[in-house]
Amino acid sequence: MTLLMQTVHQIHIRFPHCLEQRKNNMNKQQQSHVRLFCLITLFLSSLSIGFATVAGEDKNPFTPKAYLIRYWDKEIRNNLPKPSFLFSKASTLNAVDAAAFAKLAAVDGGVALSTRLPEFCAAAKLLCFPDLQQSLEKHDKDSNFVSYQDKNFTNYGTSRPGGLDSFKNYSDGLNIPVNDFRRYSRNSAGHKDSFSTYADGGNVAEQTFHTYGTGATGGAGDFKAYADQSNVPDLRFTTYSTDANGRTQSFTAYSENGNAGEQSFTSYGKNGNGPENKFSSYGKGSNVVGSGFSNYAETANGANDTFTSYGFDMNNPTINFNNYADDGNGVAETFTSYRDQSNVGADSFTSYAKNSNAAEIGFSNYGQSFNEGTDKFTGSIKIKFLLFTMHIFSTCFLKFWISGYGKGATGESKVGFTTYGVNNTFKEYNKEDVSVSFSKYTKSSSSGSVSQSAASVSGSLVNKWVEPGKFFREKMMKEGTVMPMPDIRDKMPQRSFLPRSILSKLPFSSSKISELKKIFKAYDNSSMEKMMKDSLGECERVPSPGETKRCVGSMEDMIDFATSVLGRNVVPRTTENVNGSKKNVMVSNVKGINGGKVTQSVSCHQSLFPYLLYYCHSVPKVRVYEADLLDPSTKSKINHGVAICHLDTSIWSPTHGAFLALGSGPGRIEVCHWIFENDLTWTIAD
Repeated sequence: MTLLMQTVHQIHIRFPHCLEQRKNNMNKQQQSHVRLFCLITLFLSSLSIGFATVAGEDKNPFTPKAYLIRYWDKEIRNNLPKPSFLFSKASTLNAVDAAAFAKLAAVDGGVALSTRLPEFCAAAKLLCFPDLQQSLEKHDKDSNFVSYQDKNFTNYGTSRPGGLDSFKNYSDGLNIPVNDFRRYSRNSAGHKDSFSTYADGGNVAEQTFHTYGTGATGGAGDFKAYADQSNVPDLRFTTYSTDANGRTQSFTAYSENGNAGEQSFTSYGKNGNGPENKFSSYGKGSNVVGSGFSNYAETANGANDTFTSYGFDMNNPTINFNNYADDGNGVAETFTSYRDQSNVGADSFTSYAKNSNAAEIGFSNYGQSFNEGTDKFTGSIKIKFLLFTMHIFSTCFLKFWISGYGKGATGESKVGFTTYGVNNTFKEYNKEDVSVSFSKYTKSSSSGSVSQSAASVSGSLVNKWVEPGKFFREKMMKEGTVMPMPDIRDKMPQRSFLPRSILSKLPFSSSKISELKKIFKAYDNSSMEKMMKDSLGECERVPSPGETKRCVGSMEDMIDFATSVLGRNVVPRTTENVNGSKKNVMVSNVKGINGGKVTQSVSCHQSLFPYLLYYCHSVPKVRVYEADLLDPSTKSKINHGVAICHLDTSIWSPTHGAFLALGSGPGRIEVCHWIFENDLTWTIAD
């Protein structure tokens, strides 16, 4: 059957009204025009037009991808093959959907897209969170949830008398595990919950525990290996165990080895009677994790909280305690090995144990971080200095703002700091009623470095914060070098670019966050809101000295930025595959781009946003290399790597992971790194 005959056949099937004989309403000439119009429409939508071969190319000339190919040919002046790795991220929308969604994007600043958000997200391959509907399932007996996902447990276990519900391997390995526990175990008596290996390895895990265990008597919640090795977890406990009586919560290996993300505990244990909470190995080995405790154990009676190895071995943890144990009675708080052996980090205690009665708070091995962390104690204790002993290791001046920690506390309250770290601020620390002891308080040296600086940290500890091979020196880029390759796999959620026809109509600024939240149905304080705010903030950041930057959400925009910096004879480069990740590789056949001279490049790194967004920037004084990567044992080629070496590191932070791994400091050494999967760098074509 010829293409024309196929087209006519499709018109009969898909558009039967086009070929109907409407003699009562049309003359023969009008009928002929209608047939011709329908025939041309479907014929063109099916026509194959020859473009340069691109993997997965859509041959319909009206799709966003077909337009992109034409745009590439117009803007880039060389005949090099089009990179399949980049074109695989082009918009997946067909011509009809692209036109329909572009029309919606033009209405009310794009908010009209929210009316068809599920279809839009599916067709365009975007990152959108599922809209969980409340479950109507009844669970009157003990339940064992294994390999469950995306569930709304509203009013689950309300008023349950005893029993045990277990959640094991729940939402494991999912791209976007989203679950909502609202009014879970409310007013229950002796009801126990076990969350084991929950959301393990998840990406952008969003879990909400709202009014969890409120008014419960007895019972326990056990969170073990929760959100382990997850990427950007966002976990919220709001009014958790409020007004509970004698309920115990245990967090063991919680969010361990995670990457970025935040956990928030608001009104946790508020007005509780005898609540006991244990945080053991919480966030251990995680990278840049933030935790917030607001109104935690406020007005509680006999609260007993233990933080053991909390934030241990973490990289730059940030934890805020606001109104923690405020107005509490007989509160006991113990921090053991808290933020010990971490890199940098910052803790803020505001109104901690304020107006409490007979509070006892102990800090042991607190803040013994490599590279100075920062701790602030504001608005808390009337203190009488007893047993104040400091072991001064150096002669540096350490500013003490002592007035207020536990302010207004009574009843022989006690606060003890044993082996406490450096660079701490105690503000509004009054001097009566409370016993405070400082023992083995480590002070920073006159040079500004701690007793164990980055240069003296053992290799095993460095490896916990900076993966071996993530940063290396330029001298390693020579044939025969065997070096560790970091895990270069892309851990971001899979998304596609939007076509410019849609993207240009959508808001993209922090001032328009309310509109963005409406479009993508992100509620207040959700991980979607935070994700968008963080990316917008980085995109709107003032460029560093010598940096040229732009965030791009379409490939057309990326092409425009790269060519504006480098000219039209450009090529994007990335490491060929992920083979060799987390293993040793041998470098072979090294080639310096631009003859190995200092050159310009535009590097693009993924940012978290509903659609595929890249932060692209050009920085001065770099060299770019390509090299074959071999298996050291067999000498067979397993990969083709692209690396970039930054020759000027003078404006980098002294606590940058590169200096932690390699030693030295800003401006003293060059730093190289591989281009990871799905990141890329544009250079002038050879």
